[in-house]
Amino acid sequence: MAPKKNDNRTNILFRYGVVVLGILILSACIIVKLTETTIVDADKWNERIAAEMSQRHDIIPQRGNILAADGSILATNLNFYVARMDYRAEKFNAKRLRDSIGSLSEQLATYFPVKTAAQWREHLLKPLSIEPSKRPRAYKLLSGLSHADMQLMKSLSYFKGNRNRTGLTFERYMRRFNPYGNMAKRSIGRVGQTKESEEIHGRSGIEMALDSLLYGKTGTTHKVHLTKDIADMAAVPAVPGCDVVTTIDINMQDILENELNNVLDSCDADWGLAVLMDVKTGDIKAISNLEQNPDGPGYVEALNRAVMRFEPGSVIKTLSMMIAVEDGIVKDFDEMLPTGSGWAYAGGRPITDAHHTSSIRVGDVIEQSSNIGMARIMTRRYDSIPGGFYARVKKLGFLEPLNTGIAGEVTPRIDSVPTRRDGRIAMSRQCYGYATEIPPIYTLALYNAIANDGVFVKPRLVRELRGTVDSILPVGHIGNGRACSPQTAAILREMLTRVVWGDHGTGKFLRNDLVRIAGKTGTCYTIDNGQYNTSKKRLAFCGFFPAENPMYSCVVLTCHPKKNFFGAATTSGQVLKNTAMKLYSRGLLGNSSDYETSTPSVTGPTFFASTARDSYTRLKGPLGLPSAKSLKAPEGHRSGIPDVRHMSAREAIATLEAAGYNVSISGSGFVRSQTPAPGTLVGRGARINLALSR
Repeated sequence: MAPKKNDNRTNILFRYGVVVLGILILSACIIVKLTETTIVDADKWNERIAAEMSQRHDIIPQRGNILAADGSILATNLNFYVARMDYRAEKFNAKRLRDSIGSLSEQLATYFPVKTAAQWREHLLKPLSIEPSKRPRAYKLLSGLSHADMQLMKSLSYFKGNRNRTGLTFERYMRRFNPYGNMAKRSIGRVGQTKESEEIHGRSGIEMALDSLLYGKTGTTHKVHLTKDIADMAAVPAVPGCDVVTTIDINMQDILENELNNVLDSCDADWGLAVLMDVKTGDIKAISNLEQNPDGPGYVEALNRAVMRFEPGSVIKTLSMMIAVEDGIVKDFDEMLPTGSGWAYAGGRPITDAHHTSSIRVGDVIEQSSNIGMARIMTRRYDSIPGGFYARVKKLGFLEPLNTGIAGEVTPRIDSVPTRRDGRIAMSRQCYGYATEIPPIYTLALYNAIANDGVFVKPRLVRELRGTVDSILPVGHIGNGRACSPQTAAILREMLTRVVWGDHGTGKFLRNDLVRIAGKTGTCYTIDNGQYNTSKKRLAFCGFFPAENPMYSCVVLTCHPKKNFFGAATTSGQVLKNTAMKLYSRGLLGNSSDYETSTPSVTGPTFFASTARDSYTRLKGPLGLPSAKSLKAPEGHRSGIPDVRHMSAREAIATLEAAGYNVSISGSGFVRSQTPAPGTLVGRGARINLALSR
């Protein structure tokens, strides 16, 4: 028995030795590896750890809002959601979905009617035809959902409970939102991703011009050790973008935009633009750019042509006359200038006038828009030095950047012509609006200076910045801050007033008894393929009102009207006149008004129809946004008499006269009834009787 016992002991000791040896070998391996890691390869591992811990990720800042002058939001950020389903979620049950598909489809069709119940059923069941291991993890159901929409979807009976069972997930994204639709949208601008990254930056308008301020500053995160994990911590917090307060007045924008649309529609023009500006500050109160909709009837927001170059035509004669008066080139306004049937200055193509007379008085050159008269005046000074006209305009500051805050702004093109025959001929054309290109915003700034006693303020679209550093931007000036002396400005105001009120003025159509308008008409042929196209006119009117105490200046361009027009006054000038009348009717020209602001009317904020209309409808309640309406063609003889009930007398008269009707009133206060009734089809010129009461 003893030998057997010894054998067992030997086996046990052997096994023990093997275990101990294994432990020693393992320990040795660990020591070797530890030595290799901590000593031999220490630098390599330290670098890897440092790289891991130094990983940084960008924190995208909150983009600033764009606001109207009264604080109304013109552009802001809203969170939207994409709803998806994970058909391979941990506890997803295909049988449960099939059993619930009837009620779920009906509920989705009721609350999200982008699909019928049958279409929802087909859409939801489609992934179940795929083998389970290959079913989608992020199957798209809906996009563009508001927070309220998301909560509503979560509340549907099938989707209640753990998402691992239903598979429902939501992906959040931010979208730039314009509560006022396309109102002034070209000036506000749009945003989009850059080619270099997925960051959202401004692509046009204020969004682009002030992108660095609106975007803010990108933050960063880095990894840090926590007790049980490694987490991202903000190393440099993101700085939100500034809010930009514009000079836009919502009510004035609505008026100007509608009046431009109405005139363009009535004359079937290709496109038009209008800018309304405060005389004292240069604040752009309203700006609109409309062109014919290529995809259907009506007009849509277009290129911001207010800052693009065009041959200005006769509206620039005012610049030449201002220089002539200021520099003493003309002193006797009763002097008679020969005109005849034309004047071949320097042997060039004869300069002609639209109205043939044998001579014209110096003081009537602007009123009658005489090309010959203007050329004869300016060649007195610049005949031997034609490049001097360019030098004088440059000295004025007229060629400097305005920095309005409108993206795409360019400076005027007025060439410094050589001292020879062709230079003399070119200068004689420049002084009355040809052979040069000037953005309408520059023309407006000049007329504004004349209205402002010669003070040359810069047009501006941005008034204030709010954010990390609040800043109210001061009123800027062009050149040395003065276009001319107050005396010269007074003389020019009188000349421009006679354009409308003089016996031979080209703007006589714009006379009215409520708001005296001063300004200048301008007509140019458009250039196609390097040649003037005499069948296509670009008509301009630039002026200010009230003429006796100017508060607002305005420039309007109408391109290629094809019907119902007789010149610049009846097209572009009509936009200015109608706008002035509307402002007067609402007491916005320093006058008293009985305009009933609390009464709903057709003059509320304007919105344009868009594909985002449904999203807007869902959001307007929670955000407290106004109701939307589409910009439409003017009511007139084609669509019946406009409804002017509940309007003040002034507002009703302005609306009906703009539609081409004559008006008679009885009583006082607000319109309670009208005869014929609203919507009645009667011809232009018909008489509409209004009964007023308080």
